Amino acid sequence: MSSVWLFSIAVVCFYLGYRFYLRFLIKKIFPLDVTKITPALEINDGVDYVPAKNWIMLFGHHFASIAGAAPIIGPVIAFSAWGWGVSLVWIVLGSIFIGGVHDFSSLYVSMRSRGCSISEVGKFAVSKKTKYLFSIFILLALILIIAVFLYFCANTFVHKPEIVLPSLGLIPVAILVGCMLYILNFNVFFATGFGLLSMVLLIYFGDIFPIGFIGEKAQNYWIIILMFYCFFASIMPVNILLQPRDYLSSFILFAGIVCAVLGIFITRPKIIAPVFLTFKGEIGLIWPMLFVTIACGAISGFHSLVASGTTSKQISSEAYAPRIGYGSMLLEGVLAVIALISVSVLAMDVFKERLASSGPVGCFEKGYGFITLPLLGGYGESFAVLILNAFILTTLDTATRISRYIMSEIFHFKGRIFPAVFPVILASLLALSGKWRDIWVIFGASNQLIAALSLIVVSGWLLKKKRQIRFTFIPAIFMLLTTISAIIYKLNHFLKAGNIILSIVSIVLILLGVSIIWEARFIFGNKKSLIGEKFG
Repeated sequence: MSSVWLFSIAVVCFYLGYRFYLRFLIKKIFPLDVTKITPALEINDGVDYVPAKNWIMLFGHHFASIAGAAPIIGPVIAFSAWGWGVSLVWIVLGSIFIGGVHDFSSLYVSMRSRGCSISEVGKFAVSKKTKYLFSIFILLALILIIAVFLYFCANTFVHKPEIVLPSLGLIPVAILVGCMLYILNFNVFFATGFGLLSMVLLIYFGDIFPIGFIGEKAQNYWIIILMFYCFFASIMPVNILLQPRDYLSSFILFAGIVCAVLGIFITRPKIIAPVFLTFKGEIGLIWPMLFVTIACGAISGFHSLVASGTTSKQISSEAYAPRIGYGSMLLEGVLAVIALISVSVLAMDVFKERLASSGPVGCFEKGYGFITLPLLGGYGESFAVLILNAFILTTLDTATRISRYIMSEIFHFKGRIFPAVFPVILASLLALSGKWRDIWVIFGASNQLIAALSLIVVSGWLLKKKRQIRFTFIPAIFMLLTTISAIIYKLNHFLKAGNIILSIVSIVLILLGVSIIWEARFIFGNKKSLIGEKFG
């Protein structure tokens, strides 16, 4: 099959979803009020609540934060287990009808709740106990997220030392750009131009001066260095590092997507991999494991944490919520399709050999280099890893900041230091264990369960506002059944393997999830709001 047709069909579906389904949701359930003052403007504390200079900058931050490595690594792993056919269907349909709804609704209810996190919204929408149960659940999931991305980021630094300078060098550049914009009041275009020029120079000199450690412990050294970066990034004012860094990183990410799209249409590679492999791959059965393996490519609970954790505190008008919330999710779906195509055009023997030697990152690197060969020449593979690493770093600093918020909400800490230290240390210890495959699967399952629980909280909020809930509640039920089944499935594996830590984590996640569902049981019995009748 032609990759051009496959990609085109997926993009047309995404366009129709944005054009019609999103409009329907806004009209029927989530009406926008462009005259309403957003939390960023109302509170504006100069640290966490800071209105972005424009919606494009905030879009860059939001997209760079939610994308991470998951929409690339997840589809590659799913392809190796079950083939590209079922993976593509889940990416497209999941993004439009579940993921996009989840992201947009989480941003919406947070904006309407003074920028509160989705767990804090649960206090109003469901119960006070739900807030604390959900917060603890989210904190555990964030620790897993930080751990798995610390591992992958360190891994890319070890195998591609030429990307170290542009990846880490962007940090001081972002701080300079943030100071230019918010302290010195420089023109946005001038500050952006300075940042982009600096990035180009960093990429150029990174190829000349690769940076790395020698020895078996090289990856561990990078994990420790990245641990300190995560800590400092989480306590700095959001407009000085996080926002400008994600904004500048988004240009790398968008350039990578554009190069991939042009490469697909120029090279027109044929998909030679089989559409379907088996119902039971190495990871497990298609259901439920496919739906937690491809996490961020179709729906991701982490997106609700970003939407309600950082984005809702920076958005300056409700008019921007659809394009930032729903639009970013669909763009991430496009990225997941690109990742899927990149490995589907490889011969299966080449793919398996690469997977065994370099893992899913190496497979994506090889496929991306192939489809972008006419544009990037021999630099395609290195650029693929740079793109991936830019995603990982933006997710790391955002996840750490959100974990600080959650720690403060649970334990009512006044400072910023201790709430940031605790999650980073625990995540680093998990990352140093090196068991990324086990951590990835339980991360995916916990991530998807957060999505289900977030949709339940949104449904409870809608119910309190006397609005229909079926378009959020039905996806919530599907994701609940899927993710709890996946965690139980993996728990059996962890117990047989003697993995005590992840077995305990799995049991705690199940108990917390079931407890939240019990707290929200009143939603399940509200037939009027489910069938769409007007009530109240």
